[in-house]
Amino acid sequence: MVMKKKRRSSFVILTTFVMLGFTFSASGNDFQVSAADEKAEPIAEEESVSTVQLNVPNQQAMEKLMQLDIDLAHRVLEHDGAWEVDAVVTPSEIAMLKVHGITVKDTLLTEKQWNQRVAERERAIQQQSAIAAAEDQLKVLRANHFTNQSGTFLYLEVKSSAGSTASTALRAEWTENGEQKSAAMSRKVDYGEYLYHFLLLPIEAKPDTVKITSNLGGSASADITEWLGADKPGNPKKHYVTNFVDHYMDPTEVDERIEQLAKEFPDLVEIIEMPNKTNGYRRHAQATMGGFTNTAVVVTSKSWGHEGGNDISVEFKNPGKNSSPLDVSVNGTNIVVELATNASGSTTSTAAQVVSALNSKAGNLVSATTYRGNAGAGVVTPVNAKLTDNLSAPDHISRDPNTVKAIRIGKHRDGSKPGVLGYSQEHAREWVTPLVTIETAERLLRNYAQDGETKRLVNNLDIFLIPSVNPDGGHYSFYDYNMQRKNMTNHCGPTQSDSGYRDSWGVDLNRNHSVGSMFDGFVGASASCTSSTFAGPSENSEPEAKNIVWLADQYPNLAFGMNIHSYGGYFMWSPGAYDPQRKTLPRPTAGEESFYWAASTHILNKIQDHRGTVILPSRTGPIPDVLYSAAGNSADYLWYEKGIYTWNFEVGADLWNASTNRWQAVGFQPTYAEGHEEAMEFANGLIALMEVAYNHAKDKQPPKSKAVPGKGTFDGPVDVTFELSEPATVYYTLDGSKPTFESEKIQLSGTREGAESIRVTESTTINYFAVDPAGNIEKNYNPLGNGNNFNSAKITIK
Repeated sequence: MVMKKKRRSSFVILTTFVMLGFTFSASGNDFQVSAADEKAEPIAEEESVSTVQLNVPNQQAMEKLMQLDIDLAHRVLEHDGAWEVDAVVTPSEIAMLKVHGITVKDTLLTEKQWNQRVAERERAIQQQSAIAAAEDQLKVLRANHFTNQSGTFLYLEVKSSAGSTASTALRAEWTENGEQKSAAMSRKVDYGEYLYHFLLLPIEAKPDTVKITSNLGGSASADITEWLGADKPGNPKKHYVTNFVDHYMDPTEVDERIEQLAKEFPDLVEIIEMPNKTNGYRRHAQATMGGFTNTAVVVTSKSWGHEGGNDISVEFKNPGKNSSPLDVSVNGTNIVVELATNASGSTTSTAAQVVSALNSKAGNLVSATTYRGNAGAGVVTPVNAKLTDNLSAPDHISRDPNTVKAIRIGKHRDGSKPGVLGYSQEHAREWVTPLVTIETAERLLRNYAQDGETKRLVNNLDIFLIPSVNPDGGHYSFYDYNMQRKNMTNHCGPTQSDSGYRDSWGVDLNRNHSVGSMFDGFVGASASCTSSTFAGPSENSEPEAKNIVWLADQYPNLAFGMNIHSYGGYFMWSPGAYDPQRKTLPRPTAGEESFYWAASTHILNKIQDHRGTVILPSRTGPIPDVLYSAAGNSADYLWYEKGIYTWNFEVGADLWNASTNRWQAVGFQPTYAEGHEEAMEFANGLIALMEVAYNHAKDKQPPKSKAVPGKGTFDGPVDVTFELSEPATVYYTLDGSKPTFESEKIQLSGTREGAESIRVTESTTINYFAVDPAGNIEKNYNPLGNGNNFNSAKITIK
C-alpha cells in the first residue's frame, strides 16, 4: 500500500486567468495568443501535512484565522483572551499564519506518527485475515456450576484459536428446566494477550451440558461439573459483554461487519440500503506535464482511472525534423504529441497550442487544459507521462458508486416503536466514529439473550445505525490522504482540477443540508470548492446528504438522533448556525432546552462510567455556544425539519497531562489504544441515548406547572416565572384568551441562561398550560377542543 501524506499548498502564486483568442493550423505558425506572456512560476512541490495546535493571540487574529482557508479541527479552547485552535496545515500555511501572529504551539500528528498508525492497523488486519481463513477451534477450559449464599451460578471459560481478534464472538447454549437458554461470552485480555472467553451469570437450575459456538463456525460441548470452592460473598457483577472492536476499520470492513451481524441475528436485524449511491471511490487519471505554470499541460482521462484511464500514456516529443508542424497521433492508449519545430529544429509549440491539439485529435481519450487558467504562452519541452488516478486502495476496495448502508436493530421493526438514529463518519478522517456504532450494534445483539436492560431496549425501540455516511471519503482517508474531511466529488472547474488539488476536492457533508445553510446567509461554510468546509454547489447536492434526508422521511417514527464526530470532547445540540450578526437559528424553547440538558446529563454520566472521562460543562450545550457556527449541518435539519431531538458527539476528549500541567488533544486518529477507549465510552453514551428514548416513550405522566408568584394583588410590576415538575414547554396568553399551541411560549432568557420571566406591569390574567417532550399535556387539556381546564393566575397591579 502506498500512503500519501502530502498536498499542494493553497498559497501557490497562481497566474491570472486570461481569455484566449487564437486560430490553429497544422503548421502551428498561425497560432496567436492575445494575452501578453505571463511570468513562468515553478509548479509548487507537494507539501507534508501536519495536525497542529495553533496559538491565536487575540480576537483580531482569531477573526483573521476564521477568514482564511485553513482546515480547522473541531477543537477550540479560549483562555485569557487567547485561543488554542487545532488545524491541519502545510509548512507554507504555517509561514503565512505567522505573518498574522498565529504560531504553532504543539504538533499533534506527524507523518512518522501517522505511518505508525497505519502499520498498527495493517498488523491487526493481517492477523484477523489469517485467523478468519479457517474455522476456529474451541477448547473448553472450565464448565462449572456453584452455589453460594447469593444463589446458583454458571461459570465458563472457553478458548478460541481466533480469540486474539475482538470480532470473534462465542455464545453458550444450555438447557435449564427444559427451557433453552443462551448468552454471549466476554473476551478476557490482559496486557494485550488474549486469555479466554468467559461467562458468569445466575441460573435457576443446574444444566447438564453446555454447547459453545463461534461466529467463525467453531463449536465445542462439555459436561457441566460442580465447582467445590465457595464464591466470594456478594452478588457477582452482571454479565454484560463489551469490547468487540480491535482495530480501525475502513468502510468496506464496516459494511462486512454489519452484514455478518444481519446473518447471525436475522430476527433482530435488517440492513437498509440507502437509495442515493455515492460518486464512488474513483477519479479520472491525470498528469501535469511540464514544470512551469506557463509551459504545463494538464491531461485528464475521459474514463475513470480504473476503467482504462490509468492505461493512457502521453508523450511530448521533438520529432527530430526542422520546420515540422505540431501533430498528435493516437495508438490505442498511447498518445504522442510531436511538437512543432522551427528552421533550426527547436520546439516552438506553446502549452495553449498543445492543449488545443490534444482536445482536437485525442478528445475521445483525454481532455487537456493549461495549468490553472494560465494563458499557456510558454514553449512546451519534451516530456512523457503515464496517467494515474492517484488512488492507492487495494483491489478489494470497490471503485464503483457505493451503497451507503444502515443496520436496523429491533424486535419490532415495523415503525410502531420509537426510532433512534446514530450516524458517523460524515467527516472521513474521523476514524473512531464508525467504531462507536459497530461496538454499539454488537453490544445490543450479543447481550440481548442474557441482559434484561438490553432486551428492553431492543424490544421497545427501532434503532438505526449508519457506521459510515461517507464511505468514499473514508476509503480515501485510509489509503490516500489521512486528513480527508469531505467526500470525493470534484465540483471544481478546469482551473482547480489538476491532480495537485486532489486532496482538496469534495463537499463537507455536514455543511450540505438545507437548514441554516450558507446559501441562506449563515456562517460557517464556504463557497470555495477547495475549502475544507465547502458547502457544495447547492443545498443537498450530495447523495450522502440526501440519504440522511431520505431516512428521516422514510421512517417518521425517528424521535432521537446522534451525529457522531471527533475530536475534542464536545456534546452539542441545535441551533448549530448563526448569521453574520450572530443571530442564531431559533433557539429551543426553555422546556426543550431543559430536556436537552437533562438527557445530556444521563448520557454524559454513562460516558464517564467507562474510564472517568468528563465532558466539560464549557463543551456542553448548543453548538454556537461551545464551538462555532456550522452552516447547513445535518443535526439542524433533523431538529428543525423533522422535530428529532438530535445531539452531536465529538468523541476524543482532551486528556490531562500531569507532567506538563495542561490538557492534551488526542487528534482525529489517535493510537488505537486511545481510539479503542473513546469507542468504548461513547458506545456507552449512544446506548444511554437509547435509554433516554425508551424512558421518553414510556412517559405517560402529564407535567405540572405553577406560576410564581401566583394570583394576587401587588404594589408594582411583577416578574412571573414557572415551576415545573419536569422539562416542559409552557404556552401562555396575557389577554385572558384561551391558550393554544399558537400562543406564546416561554423561551430562554439568554445564551446559556434559564427560562425567561414574564414582566407584568398592569393587571392581567395569565392563562397557561405545559407540554412535556413526550407530548403529555398538563391536566390532559386539549388546546384544540372546547375544554377550559388550563391554568390561570389573575395578577392585579395597584
